[in-house]
Amino acid sequence: MTPGRGRLARAVGRVVLFAAAVLAPLAAHAVEPSKGELRSQAAFRVCADPDNLPFSNDKGEGFENEIAELFAGALGLPLVYAWHPQTLGFVRNTLGAYACDVIMAVTAAHELVQNTRFYYRSTYVLLYRAADRGTYDSLDSPMAAVARIGLVANTPPAVLVERRGLIGNVTSYNLIVDTRVEHPAKQAVDDLVAGRIDMALLWGPIAGYWAKRSPVPLEWVPLRSDPGTNTPMDYRISMGLRYGETEWLETLNRLIREKQKDIDRILDSYGVPLLDTRGRLINPPPWLAAAAGRSN
Repeated sequence: MTPGRGRLARAVGRVVLFAAAVLAPLAAHAVEPSKGELRSQAAFRVCADPDNLPFSNDKGEGFENEIAELFAGALGLPLVYAWHPQTLGFVRNTLGAYACDVIMAVTAAHELVQNTRFYYRSTYVLLYRAADRGTYDSLDSPMAAVARIGLVANTPPAVLVERRGLIGNVTSYNLIVDTRVEHPAKQAVDDLVAGRIDMALLWGPIAGYWAKRSPVPLEWVPLRSDPGTNTPMDYRISMGLRYGETEWLETLNRLIREKQKDIDRILDSYGVPLLDTRGRLINPPPWLAAAAGRSN
């Protein structure tokens, strides 16, 4: 799930969950962890994509899988998934159909689902081959004029490329896809490794994950918004649930607060670039940490 200027947020529909029927049973079991106003009290039911690493897959190998397991354990419930490709119709066919009760990651301030508090903040990055550090590691490098640039269509870095007059250098990858047959960001990484492009401008969690697993050493640097533009390069990520589920929202927010250190550990282990409240990297990779040390 790559956030970008609310595009995916507008593609989903609003739904409202009834609440009153479950409140009395919960009051009778106040000593147990509350699950909120849920149609099913028997499981922690997650809406997820079965083939969308590093976020989730049906083998439980994504970081959203691990966070879901963490929450299910805290609630003392088995973890159950409603699988659906994360493309158009995802929310309607999962959360909206009451097949599950939480989407593990949506952009904060998502327009058409109710958001929890955000539990991480990440950024778009410029990914390049480590051997090309100093050559293709900046859109403001003189070599950017001749660089072959990979970009997922209609994502925020397109603004940076356009303002620099580099659109003619772009290899474009589809944004809205069926993940059962296409993984555009991963294809961009593969093309970078193969030497078909020189830079890939990607959502940081995707770039960081595949960079750690690349047969060719890859590095990344955060992308920053240009002054005078209103297109951010970093985004806060929360969980999504149906509107009207006040108690369920409080339960998820409590779990996020209590498990934040565990969540951060999981995200860091997957190579996710994490930003603090001031937009600074919490977990800079070695090449950026070394550069920061030299500048101090």
